[in-house]
Amino acid sequence: MSGPPVDTTVTRARAFAAAVPPDGGPRPRPTIRNVAERAGVSKSLVSLVLRGSPHVSEHRRQAVLQAARDLGYRPNAVARSLVEGRTHLVGALVADLHNPFYAEFLEGLQESLHGDGLRLLIGNSQWDPAFEDEAVEAFLELRVDGLVLLGIPPTSETLIEATGYTPMVVVGERDIDLDGVDAVVDDDRLGARLAVDHLVELGHRRIAHIEGTRSSSGRFRCEGYLVAMRRHALAPYIMVEQSDPTEEGGARAARSLLTRDPRPTAIFAADDMVAMGVLAAAAELGLRVPEDLSVVGYDDTHLAGVPAISLTTVGQPRRAMGRSAAALLSDRIGDPRKASRLRQVTPALVVRRSTGPAEA
Repeated sequence: MSGPPVDTTVTRARAFAAAVPPDGGPRPRPTIRNVAERAGVSKSLVSLVLRGSPHVSEHRRQAVLQAARDLGYRPNAVARSLVEGRTHLVGALVADLHNPFYAEFLEGLQESLHGDGLRLLIGNSQWDPAFEDEAVEAFLELRVDGLVLLGIPPTSETLIEATGYTPMVVVGERDIDLDGVDAVVDDDRLGARLAVDHLVELGHRRIAHIEGTRSSSGRFRCEGYLVAMRRHALAPYIMVEQSDPTEEGGARAARSLLTRDPRPTAIFAADDMVAMGVLAAAAELGLRVPEDLSVVGYDDTHLAGVPAISLTTVGQPRRAMGRSAAALLSDRIGDPRKASRLRQVTPALVVRRSTGPAEA
């Protein structure tokens, strides 16, 4: 006859209480020996269970896991990495965490890495080479299994050296002349063409472009804009303004464009953050969107879809890009000798209320 059901919460509380020193000081961390004693098995068997070995009976596996939960035991990741030669950590270096595109990309990346048994660490370079080097050094000291660079080309000495022994995937950057480094990019020229074609169909001729990103993707979007404008015989109306890849930079560039005579009737911004600055500058100058000015962004971040903003934009499949980067990295961790690979995704225009017909 079985006894009453065991209250695991009470059991765990008693285990914690039993481990607290009499003087009330901090409780020592439970060890693998404590787990083995509590489960009534050997330390080697506990190690097999924690490594996920299939050569353990289900009864003993459950006993070990329950003992670990009761004691609050956490495996020593450092010790495990020394044994396995891996840390199961991936470092992601992001150009600017203020940009929603990067945050949304990281969601897809983390979901896929988690499925491969990898954990994600994130560093923010803030477009500053000093912060970039500091974050990379920290990742390398932690002996991450791989690196993902988001919006950052591997041009620093630290990163170039790291490619010799750390699997690496670069996102949004084509200018990579390094063996064994994979890349995930958007077809930026096509995306720019979609934006210009849409504005031309609405009757716009004076279409300006704000080039704001500091990677090759920004250059390719600008090139796509120039090609599309010339293809529509609108070369005399080409206007390109440089900007920081920020909302403030977009606002400054937009003020410069919108105070010209004649001013543009439409602006294609390098990304959604720059486009937010364009919208702010237009409101500041008393221009209505889209009646007086049409605005197109790039990335289709969650901000673009906010009803009060309703920004027409070129969408990149962010989560799909994150999953692709994770797959490339996991594959390269398994075989670092593979030749470099490039994965290109296809953008799509998302039309909202920030674009409308040009005034006659």
